[in-house]
Amino acid sequence: MAAARPEEGNSVQAALMDETQKLAFPAPPTFSTKIEEREYLKFRLAQAFRIFGNLGYSEGVAGHITVRDPIKSDCFWVNPFGLHFSIIQPSDLLLVDHEGKILPESGPRRLLNTAAYMIHSALHIARPDILCAAHTHSIYGKAFSTLGIELDMLTQDSCAFYDDHVLYNQFRGIVLDKEEGNAIAQALGNKKAAILQNHGILVATDSIEATVFFFTALEKACHVQLMADAASARTGRSTVLIQPEEAFVTGRANGSLKAGWFQGLPEFELLEAREGKTFKFTK
Repeated sequence: MAAARPEEGNSVQAALMDETQKLAFPAPPTFSTKIEEREYLKFRLAQAFRIFGNLGYSEGVAGHITVRDPIKSDCFWVNPFGLHFSIIQPSDLLLVDHEGKILPESGPRRLLNTAAYMIHSALHIARPDILCAAHTHSIYGKAFSTLGIELDMLTQDSCAFYDDHVLYNQFRGIVLDKEEGNAIAQALGNKKAAILQNHGILVATDSIEATVFFFTALEKACHVQLMADAASARTGRSTVLIQPEEAFVTGRANGSLKAGWFQGLPEFELLEAREGKTFKFTK
């Protein structure tokens, strides 16, 4: 039998490595019951709030993350109004239906942020694929939102949002009516992220981990562009944009929901290492 050419050997080795990685690659958990899935999602959502709190994404009582309930799919879990992100536990969360009713499964602090309900109920109704959505008044997202523009493709990381984010270029004050919530959901369309002009940023995906990761990535991308534009103005040099073809290919790799789920895992692992608390699955 003829010896394999070096390039053929490299291809075989690469294929074997790919198969090994597939076997070792983590996967989302599975659940024995819907009750267990609900408890896990509540545990993970509370973790997401504490991660946001640790990152400084709180602004008074503003900001919310929601997760669709696996048992009552027309309801979602959300933080109680006025409780700091950093101390939220699963038992604090509220279960809310699409009419804004707080259900009996909810925690004891039964105060609902009206803006959270208006925005998130519209998102969860319009997009059955959304499991988790997050919106806060984070510093750089808020600052960037005042420019009324979408992100430039300036870095490899910003390409995660290539053709996958929108600008909602309206501001009508605090979102207190269904019409405004519906307008935001309509503007988001089938994308995963939105810059809400004069307001902040929003991310919605099919997992808590991906939502947490892409929210922090969008916040950082806003920060980078603000810095780059400031440096550009100071030096008189224009920023160099990534070309659409390269941005598209890069975004397919680091902007997929699966990639977002995987990239979000380290934040949860770090929190668990610090707190010493992990979810106990039913055997």
